[in-house]
Amino acid sequence: MSRCLASGLAFATFVAMAGDMANAACSGTLYLTFDTGNMRHAKLIAETLAKHRARATFFVANEKTLRGDLALDLAWAPYWQARAAEGHAFGSHTWRHGSFRQDQGKLTQYRLMDGKTEQLDSTAICSEIHRSDSRFKELTGRALDPLWRAPGGRTTPLTLKAAQACGYRHVGWAPAGFLGDELPSETYPTSLLVERALKNLKDGDIVMAHLGIWSRKNPFAPALDELLAGLTARGFCFATLAQSRKEN
Repeated sequence: MSRCLASGLAFATFVAMAGDMANAACSGTLYLTFDTGNMRHAKLIAETLAKHRARATFFVANEKTLRGDLALDLAWAPYWQARAAEGHAFGSHTWRHGSFRQDQGKLTQYRLMDGKTEQLDSTAICSEIHRSDSRFKELTGRALDPLWRAPGGRTTPLTLKAAQACGYRHVGWAPAGFLGDELPSETYPTSLLVERALKNLKDGDIVMAHLGIWSRKNPFAPALDELLAGLTARGFCFATLAQSRKEN
């Protein structure tokens, strides 16, 4: 084993132990999750999580980023490697970030970002989920955890069955865990979203946000620091979904 790899593993072990010790003193646990989105605030979110010693679960898709490349391009390898070394968990958000619309017999309608629709059978559904897993391992040397989240949280009976058959359990989010970072900031200002989350989140909730959103004018990510500080003050600790059997 190389000295660099050994050092990285040692750091990840230290982070995990520190998190476990902190959880023992907490009155409740929340599961922070982030979908790739356009990656605009990926660095800021990582820095904020590190500041609060909070581990999260990242759901990764090969989405277009604000800088014009794709989230699972080679240029993003250092980012994902660093998050893996910090002890975060990772799941698939599909490869092309399409929307599973409805089942038709043994096929599922899969609407892509460009508006085109494909018909996927169980094998193709599994491939769509697993491709992000394979690519993530190429970039980091680490496979994804056996988790997946459908874009928009939209599933069908066939997609759930196919994913489970190839080893992935689906993870949604709690109603109070929808942070609203994709809502229009004109009608849902960040201060309102933070206030709502602090008031409504409860022990065991899965929380969902993005590493970057195209549509929101005033981004939510800079307020993550305030939110995590407030949740910590309420007695919450943060764990990854790899440490839980929670499903939605």
